[in-house]
Amino acid sequence: MESNWIALQQQAHQEFSPRLAHVTIWDAPTPDSEWTVRDLVRHVVRGQQTVPRLLAGRSVIEARLTRAPLGSDLQAEWDTYSALATAAWSDAPADAPVRLASETVTAAEYLREQVAEVTIHTWDLARAVSADESLDDELVAAVWTVFEPQQDALEASGLFAPPVPLPDDAPLQSRLLALTGRDAR
Repeated sequence: MESNWIALQQQAHQEFSPRLAHVTIWDAPTPDSEWTVRDLVRHVVRGQQTVPRLLAGRSVIEARLTRAPLGSDLQAEWDTYSALATAAWSDAPADAPVRLASETVTAAEYLREQVAEVTIHTWDLARAVSADESLDDELVAAVWTVFEPQQDALEASGLFAPPVPLPDDAPLQSRLLALTGRDAR
């Protein structure tokens, strides 16, 4: 694996953890109007729970079917599955095939997607729990390189709200969030 993206994966997890520690109201709304804080955290934990299985060559269906049910202590679940995912990334060859729902990608490509997902959801969680919303500059710049080239596909996918119009000179974090339908203002 490229050490830079491994370091970014670790940074993304280090950004998520303190925001998770701020959660006091699990049913609070998030920037995604369909999710509560609990739903958001469960989604991120489930993603990390799946990482080692996909990196071991399982399909998405196989990975999901073999996951253990999450307990009620989502902080403990995050700590466990964050550590397991981080260990799996450090052992995975960059060119290993990873079978996702609609395509097979390299582990390096999957790593970039995972870093991007955790980073965006870190901001979602921070906004939901009124924690510090500023993200690491290097992390934001890296995630921008993942999402910016896909901006048309992101909008068409329906996975994100429509992009929020911002001036080109807006801070990069604001533009990144806007690209994924989030308004940081």
